[in-house]
Amino acid sequence: MSANDQSGGGAARQGQLKREGLIFEHGAPGRVGYSLPKLDVPEIDPVESWGADQVRDDIAGFPEVSEVEVVRHFTRISQHNFGVDTGMFPLGSCTMKYNPRVNESVARLPGFAAAHPYMPYSMMQGSLELMERLEQALAGVTGMDRVTLQPAAGAQGELTGIMLIAAYHAHRGEQRTKVLIPDSAHGTNPATASFCGLEPVEIPSNSRGTIDIEALAAEADENTAALMLTNPNTIGLFEDQMDEIARIIHDVGGQIYCDGANLNAILGKTRPGDIGIDVFHINLHKTFTTPHGGGGPGGGPVAVREHLAPFLPWPTVERDDSGMLCLDWQRPQSIGKIHTFQGNFAILVRAYAYIRALGPEGLRQVAEDAVLNANYLRVKLEGHYHLPYQQISLHEVIFSDRKQKKNGVTAMDICKRLMDYGYHPPTVYFPLVVPGALMLEPTETVSREELDVFIDAMIAIAGEAETDPDVVKGAPHSTFLRRLDEVGAARRPVLRWDPQAADTDGD
Repeated sequence: MSANDQSGGGAARQGQLKREGLIFEHGAPGRVGYSLPKLDVPEIDPVESWGADQVRDDIAGFPEVSEVEVVRHFTRISQHNFGVDTGMFPLGSCTMKYNPRVNESVARLPGFAAAHPYMPYSMMQGSLELMERLEQALAGVTGMDRVTLQPAAGAQGELTGIMLIAAYHAHRGEQRTKVLIPDSAHGTNPATASFCGLEPVEIPSNSRGTIDIEALAAEADENTAALMLTNPNTIGLFEDQMDEIARIIHDVGGQIYCDGANLNAILGKTRPGDIGIDVFHINLHKTFTTPHGGGGPGGGPVAVREHLAPFLPWPTVERDDSGMLCLDWQRPQSIGKIHTFQGNFAILVRAYAYIRALGPEGLRQVAEDAVLNANYLRVKLEGHYHLPYQQISLHEVIFSDRKQKKNGVTAMDICKRLMDYGYHPPTVYFPLVVPGALMLEPTETVSREELDVFIDAMIAIAGEAETDPDVVKGAPHSTFLRRLDEVGAARRPVLRWDPQAADTDGD
């Protein structure tokens, strides 16, 4: 099938785009697409209340459309999107898995959904107990002593972790200046270290894809504040020299922060606190299945060993002498507030529901199934794509575009072509230590049958790269929009809706 055939035909496509534009961008004066309930408060004169210069009758150029046009517009937009409810979402290192509907039901219980953070403690006992139980569950899963639930995402949790370590060293009167970071780390790691006034120092990987122990030992000294580690690392491999790594860092008085983005791989199998980790952040919106993507909301709790607990953000959830749960603001060594109230509370409810629904055995099976699925992909695809590391993978597997490059097909081309087969592309060009990387993470929520169909698509694309590379390089062919100018969009973003530009905008 040619690219033109797959696109559905130029004329038909232009007709679809024109219909889209006529429905939303144009409209007609006097059409109304909404209705408001009758006021239950006295009506006011806005001009009299705020002044004529603060009130306008309409928005210049804003479309006036009917209810059916509004419904069709937003329904059609939703059909152009892709998510975990649509199909497999193999974004490596992001753990985009299905969100069980029981989580949503629990989060919508009136006692949680209608709770307000300024209610008196006597009315907040249920919410506070859920937070206390979630903290205890996360401490148990990670092998740590205390947890703060405040951070709203992984990056904020990461920042919190390094701030805690910096506060710990400052309390001891130590002026440490650098943070050691493996070259396979997430890009936020060096940014976090710099934001905290510390110097990021890169530690190279060895030929096995794990930390070069000799290089680590050479850099670790009395100026080392922390090692920022990801384990399993971003290559999908477990750092199997943790005893030695922990000894090197702790012998010079440093602390080990571990990025918990890949907790899904070791859930119920290995506890970070048992292998020398001092600080560990957890992505609730990854491992514990809460809505993920689109800018949030998320949850990035931070778990710590006892010696770092005094520095946790205030307030913490505690019990008073009577046994009543309350928030403790009297923490003189605290780094302060990281997020308003206790973070995104509805995300905490969802995560707790997931943990209780699965229990210890279920959580352990999550890791086992995720690792099994990733290695199934690895074995089935390694003859078709270059596999840079031969070790057994954990929750994700990394290939590269080396085999396809000889025909001019890149990792980005492969990702775009996958869209024609009905899949969201995997993470691409990360980690940076693997040129042309394709990072696949199927998660445990994908069945073997769906994995087989995905594998067939990947093998078919590898075949196309050999026999008809232009069809891959020109992809996608069947999506609503063709390949976009991503560089141009990044350098010249359109940040404001312009009805005149929309009027003439093409494909």
